Amino acid sequence: MPFKFEKLEVWKLSVEYIDLIYLLAEKLPRSEEFNLKSQIVRAATSIALNIAEGSNSQTDAEQARFLGLGIRSLVETVACQHLIRRRNVGIENDQLDIVYQKAEMLAAKLHAMRKAIAPAQAWLREEKESYVTDEL
Repeated sequence: MPFKFEKLEVWKLSVEYIDLIYLLAEKLPRSEEFNLKSQIVRAATSIALNIAEGSNSQTDAEQARFLGLGIRSLVETVACQHLIRRRNVGIENDQLDIVYQKAEMLAAKLHAMRKAIAPAQAWLREEKESYVTDEL
């Protein structure tokens, strides 16, 4: 009997996205082994893991929270893609564009699922604080 997450379209899409990220990461230079390569692979893996963990939640709000964590990890991979593009490390822009488009699609699906699970959920936001600086 399959686990609940194995039936979810967003989980399947996240695994396909991880495959793309691994292909991208393999092309990064050795100098990025413990920086961008490690970071983007861990963040991509975190997307699928959060979807799986959240699918076993006891409440819709808890599952929605895990989907939110997955979305954050997805955004982290997109930020890494921007850094890869800026560093011009020999990865074709076409490949980066494809991965970016897949990220946009996965983000839309994750947001839609989270909204469907907990539509009336008041998403928690950190209160905005005014920061005081010692300007001269």
